Amino acid sequence: MSQDTALDAFCAFFNKLDNTCTEKLYEVYTDNIVFSDPLHSIEGREALEAYFANMYANVSECRFQYHHRQRQGETAFVTWTMHFAHPRLAAGKVISVDGCSYLTFEDDGRVSRHRDYFDAGAMLYENVPVLGGLIRLLKRRAG
Repeated sequence: MSQDTALDAFCAFFNKLDNTCTEKLYEVYTDNIVFSDPLHSIEGREALEAYFANMYANVSECRFQYHHRQRQGETAFVTWTMHFAHPRLAAGKVISVDGCSYLTFEDDGRVSRHRDYFDAGAMLYENVPVLGGLIRLLKRRAG
């Protein structure tokens, strides 16, 4: 744990996030949250709640391993590895994806901007039957 309770609370929240916890987004996000990742761009806590509820509806496991946290003023960066399992991806096996979150905190300790950076191919496309094999073949030929 770091000396930053707001950043620690944010990280802890994501290790408890599942299809039953999305209604607690108000604890870590402001009403006007702007969230984006390589696949989506969302504005507002209600829209983010719907996004997370949909995303976690079929996820059987999801946890984060945090590597480095750094905060200066209202801005923070967190590097992580997400470990998750979804029945339609990789035959339901756990997939691990490295990423980074860029966060902007408000004075009350809640996040008003959240941008995730990760390899969408490693998370999704490479783990879809047929498409995954094609992408892995293209990567081997390119490398």
